[in-house]
Amino acid sequence: MKVVVLCSGGMDSVTALHWARAEHAVAAAVSFDYGAKHHARELPFAADHAAALGVRHEVVRLDFVERLFASDLLSNGGAIPDGHYEDATMRRTVVPFRNAIMLSVACGFAESAGATGLVIAAHGGDHAIYPDCREEFMRAMGDAMRLGTYAGVALLRPFIALTKAQIAAEGARLGVDFARTWSCYKGGTHHCGTCGTCVERREAFLVAGLRDPTVYLSTGPLPPKPEPAIH
Repeated sequence: MKVVVLCSGGMDSVTALHWARAEHAVAAAVSFDYGAKHHARELPFAADHAAALGVRHEVVRLDFVERLFASDLLSNGGAIPDGHYEDATMRRTVVPFRNAIMLSVACGFAESAGATGLVIAAHGGDHAIYPDCREEFMRAMGDAMRLGTYAGVALLRPFIALTKAQIAAEGARLGVDFARTWSCYKGGTHHCGTCGTCVERREAFLVAGLRDPTVYLSTGPLPPKPEPAIH
C-alpha cells in the first residue's frame, strides 16, 4: 500500500515512519507546525529521519492554532506541568481537536499524492488524556476519511494496541536512533526529565529494558502512574 505518515519527530511517530518504510511504499512524511513550545527541537528530527530513509518530507504550518486555541502546549500558553503522563494535569497540554485537524489535512494530501493509507502513531497510553486518540474517535475519523475520498483512504494505526515500552522495543528492532527524537514538551536545550512526556519516555526505555540515549536535566525517581478514574 502507498501511504503517508504523520511524523512529528517524537519517538512514536519516528518509529511509525520506520515501520511504514519497512511494510509499505511511503509517499511522504508530513509534520505539522502549530506553534508548540517544542517544535523547534522536534520537527528537525522528523526531517532527519525522512531524509535518512529517502522519504519526501512536508511541514504544514497551522498558524491559526496558536492564535485561536487554548493549550499550555502552545508557545503562548502556560507552563508545562511536571508529573506522570497520565496525570489529570497533563490535560492542560491537550490541543483541542488536534488529531482531527491534522488527519483531515493529511488525508487530503494523501489522496493528492496517490496514497491510499495514512499512518498515525497513536498508542494505548494516549487514551488517558487525549479524546481524539480514543477508539471511538479514531474509528469515526477512519470512516470519514474512507467515505470522504475517492481513493477510500484508510487510517492505519499500527501501534494502537501497544504501550510506549512496546513501541520503544519495536523501534529498537527497526534500528531507530532514538537519540535523534524529541519528547520534552518544554522544548529546552535538553529534555527536562520531569514533565509528563519526559516521564513517559524514561519509563518506556526502563520497562522495555533498553538503554536510554536521552540526555535529561533531571533523572530523579519517576512519579507513580495514577490510578484509573472510576466512573
